[in-house]
Amino acid sequence: MQNNTQNTSSGMSLIVKTVARILAGMIMLYGIYIVAHGHLTPGGGFAGGVIIAGSFILLYLAYGATAADSDKRKWYASLCESLGIFGFWIVAILGLVFGTYFLFNIFAKGTPFHLFSAGIIPVCNVAIGVEVAGALVGIFITFAAVKLLERK
Repeated sequence: MQNNTQNTSSGMSLIVKTVARILAGMIMLYGIYIVAHGHLTPGGGFAGGVIIAGSFILLYLAYGATAADSDKRKWYASLCESLGIFGFWIVAILGLVFGTYFLFNIFAKGTPFHLFSAGIIPVCNVAIGVEVAGALVGIFITFAAVKLLERK
């Protein structure tokens, strides 16, 4: 007969893991929507990045501390954070180089209240969203690793 007690480092039950896997995709899709429509609706890069990070954190919580212990995941979170900051920095530098202060509108402004209507603002929102998601996931993984080390 199989033992139904589970080790705390192996994560939650199969039901919780399945529901978390399904919900994480929907939460991430919603976060991407918030980032993409940040110039039209309330939200933007920061709010969407927090929502996207929440989808990854949900998976880490469902699958246990061993999922957060990987050096590869810490590296990916740090890479996302760095790429987001670098993308935002590039947009700012391009604006300074071309003499238009911060926003260098290489894209046409388009029709008001449509998705492609804000010039470079959506690019800034994506960069901020990637940076915020990477930073929050990295912070969570660090806290999980510290908690795991305290248990041992």
